[in-house]
Amino acid sequence: MNFFERQAQARSQSKRLVLLFIAAVVAIITAVSGGLFLLLWLGADARDLERVGGPIGLLAEFSGLLLFAAAVTALVIAAASLYRIASLRGGGAAVARAMGGREVSEDTRDPEMKRLRNVVEEIAIASSLPVPAIFIMEDEPGINAFAAGYAPGDAAVAVSRGALMHLNRDELQGVIAHEFSHVLNGDMRLNIRLMGVLFGVLALGVIGARVLELTRGSRSRDAGPIIGIGVVLMVVGYVGLFFGRLIKAAVSRQREFLADASAVQFTRQTHGIAGALKKIGGLPAGSKLASAETEEVAHMLFGEGMGFAGLFATHPPLHERIKALEPGFNPSELKRLQAQWLKDPPRGTDEDLALGLAQRQRGELPARETEVELQVERVIEQVGAPDVKDFLRAGDARAAIPPAIDLALQQPERAQALLLGLLLDHEERLRAQQLHAVRELLGAGAAEEASVESALLIGLHPALRLPVLLLALGTVRHLGRAGQQRLVDAVDALIHADGELELFEHLTGMLLSRQIEDSIDPRARARQRMIKLSEAGEAAADLLAVLAWYGHESEAEARRAYLSALHAALPQMAKPYAPPQDWRHRLDQALPVLDRIDPPGKRLLVEALVVAITHDQRVSLEEAELLRTVCAYLRCPLPPVA
Repeated sequence: MNFFERQAQARSQSKRLVLLFIAAVVAIITAVSGGLFLLLWLGADARDLERVGGPIGLLAEFSGLLLFAAAVTALVIAAASLYRIASLRGGGAAVARAMGGREVSEDTRDPEMKRLRNVVEEIAIASSLPVPAIFIMEDEPGINAFAAGYAPGDAAVAVSRGALMHLNRDELQGVIAHEFSHVLNGDMRLNIRLMGVLFGVLALGVIGARVLELTRGSRSRDAGPIIGIGVVLMVVGYVGLFFGRLIKAAVSRQREFLADASAVQFTRQTHGIAGALKKIGGLPAGSKLASAETEEVAHMLFGEGMGFAGLFATHPPLHERIKALEPGFNPSELKRLQAQWLKDPPRGTDEDLALGLAQRQRGELPARETEVELQVERVIEQVGAPDVKDFLRAGDARAAIPPAIDLALQQPERAQALLLGLLLDHEERLRAQQLHAVRELLGAGAAEEASVESALLIGLHPALRLPVLLLALGTVRHLGRAGQQRLVDAVDALIHADGELELFEHLTGMLLSRQIEDSIDPRARARQRMIKLSEAGEAAADLLAVLAWYGHESEAEARRAYLSALHAALPQMAKPYAPPQDWRHRLDQALPVLDRIDPPGKRLLVEALVVAITHDQRVSLEEAELLRTVCAYLRCPLPPVA
């Protein structure tokens, strides 16, 4: 199953889950009204029933009250759910902090924290995603982790102290890759919504219990109906929560198998994630977490956080997960490991040294003049699923970032200056206009800093542009929403200064703005209607025309490349090729539309992009990085290809 199929499956599952929870909420509302009617019926004497014409008449007489009860129930569930979701407006970081997580700073000097950051950053670069906020759950000796957030732009990855202590680098990589798969598969937004809905259902039970507590000991005849309502609310609320947890657990188990498989795709090795699972089974602390919030986030965790089994288990049985990765695995091996590790618990950093994982040999970046071989089928396989070679390339890129730039990436203001520096033109007149725009929006200091930091970027290898951007995006989150919005405004002004910026820089600026906007308001895209590729035909044709024009030396070659690409994506569309003289405006209009295309349509579009770029059988390193930038904008993350 490729990235686009997983995306489509996730959308389909999310829709079914939404319908299932809607049905559950309707059942709860019906149960509350039914319970109230039952109380009225049991409390009515024979004379009253005869007067109103029996149960049907009683129902008619109190229909207004029952409808009011239904409305109040729906309002309580909705209000409590929205309250809980709003409380998580801070995205993944808010969830991580609620679990007792402490953020790992970009400039940490702690060797274990640096190891964790290094693993997360490499996987982020390999998957063309912004580096998420990284948290350590210090007081948790169990081996566990989770990813949370509404979208990649506000994602956070949290790892327990036990995971950091006991897992070697390959195992930690497998766990983090598992969590990144949740980010790529679109699970995070669903997970937060699940938290909200279950909180809303729980609110009914809590209100009912509170009503009973307040009326305890009351001898007033008027208290009887109130007590009855409290009993109904409490019973229905907790029964609803019971079934809600069953639904949550069933969905979670299915997605955990998918995440395990995706993690293996990420690293192309099973022993990492399988080793982590064996350590969960072999160590006394297992994967259990002590936090009071564990139950609420249980469906997000790498391992079973509560120790539940059966229908309430949010994860498949441990031996089944291991066996899916290692078919020859014998569950009795866990008993041997338990006896071994009881005497001598494993330590991840020691294993790194013993296995040669601490000082891995790094390769070199490809030469600037390297021509890249791109094949449509291979690119589709790579989107959202980098293999071991891609992962190693990401590691090479991370290690190749010059120390001066690396230092700047650790500080929000300097990271901001680097992002602006990526977009500054070398031509003196345009550069002066750009810096004037920055000065007007961010102040003279920011403009001066951007000019200074841009000097570090002179001659930057094309394969390092996107890694620097992804790393810097993780750091500028610390500017806050207001600071990030000012940065977006500055980027927009910078890339449109006099309309002369080159294609690569223009696309980089558009990607940068989109990524920061996702961080500011990660729920915005969820409010957009997805469309078919056929509905975005004009926008797709414009993008293909621009890429064909950029990658071919003659207009005739560009025309042939464009027509081949258009036929691959939209065979029924007949739009003639025209040299895109106003390509900046056309891209500004086209890309936001194309971002809304559904997964099957995006697959066809990415195939067409590859056809447009490779038509002349020559793909430069810069063209390949341009393709990665466009794919990143379209939320089809493509790993390093050279």
